[in-house]
Amino acid sequence: MTTTSPSRAGSAPGAGRRRAPRTGAWLPTWDMITTKNLEIRKRTGLMITMLVLIVLPTVLFYGLRLLFHAIDPHSYGPAGTPDLFSQVSSLIAEFGFIAAAALGAAAGTTDLSEGVFRHLVITGRSRLALYLARIPAGLAILVPLVALAFLMTCLVTSYEAPPQPTTVALFGVNVPEHFDQAELQTWLLQHPGQAANGLPLGPGTTPVQVRSAIDQNIASFYATYAASEVSGRSPADNEMAKIGLWLELEVGIGFLVGLGLGSLTGQRTTTTIVLIALEIIVTPLLARVQIPYFIDGQRLIVGIAMDQLRPADLAAAGASGHGGLLLGGRGALGIPPMPTWAMISVIVGWIAGWSAIGAWRMMTRDALFRAFAWN
Repeated sequence: MTTTSPSRAGSAPGAGRRRAPRTGAWLPTWDMITTKNLEIRKRTGLMITMLVLIVLPTVLFYGLRLLFHAIDPHSYGPAGTPDLFSQVSSLIAEFGFIAAAALGAAAGTTDLSEGVFRHLVITGRSRLALYLARIPAGLAILVPLVALAFLMTCLVTSYEAPPQPTTVALFGVNVPEHFDQAELQTWLLQHPGQAANGLPLGPGTTPVQVRSAIDQNIASFYATYAASEVSGRSPADNEMAKIGLWLELEVGIGFLVGLGLGSLTGQRTTTTIVLIALEIIVTPLLARVQIPYFIDGQRLIVGIAMDQLRPADLAAAGASGHGGLLLGGRGALGIPPMPTWAMISVIVGWIAGWSAIGAWRMMTRDALFRAFAWN
């Protein structure tokens, strides 16, 4: 007689089978993120482009400057001057944004160009999760590269900087450091002879005229004083930290915009060209030239908001005297700055907006394919 085991007879159908993992969750899993990161890193040409645009300029710039200074120190000053720090940091920001845009465009279009998007749809995974997995996967490549380039900049500036000045040269007048606008005005009024010889007041100016000119133009004089003070000193550790965070935010925005636009258009080359034009043509033009009746439209460009957010040690050349912003930047702008809340809104709007557009396009692309594939 054949008997049936109670454990088998009383078990529900399929109880001995492994439960299939849930594939419809909208949050990406760790495996999805690491897989996408590996797919991106396997693209050798893309990774070489990231290194060439982000790390190589810093290595070449400082490597050659250190070599020239060692060979001919009289003709070439130290490599750690504040001016060079500002130039290299701005270089990292410009090339970093372009590299991030190219990486984002590639991450947003690779599945389409290689013809694997439909296979991902068949697996039943959430399309939103597939899109969101690209964000940490791409940032995990960008953030360390930018950090490496900026770390080299900070090290050269810290160990190869010339002695720090104790005064600020204001139109040839040596003024003590760390003055605010009222203290600068007081000092100039107490030294009318030096002010008359150095400040652009015109020849034959009487002491009364000197005092009147100082009172009327102190805001302009202080803007020049603040810019000279920043450009003549190496940034402090806390300022370097602010600049590093600003650089990471810059490349992060470039990646997210490239990812969203690439997902929307499905064209990697077109997306990259558009964002390069935005970075090196449209943004500099709109940041320097005020268009009548279009100032609010200019402020909607994310590069304008990021220039206003630029930390003070990178904004010396274009400082306009508007302080008190989120990271202490004075704004490298030729147009009137926007309120701080508006600046933050523009930055957050570009990040959230392009992320939402890219996710929406991925969720709606080839919408009939899933139903067709399962029938």
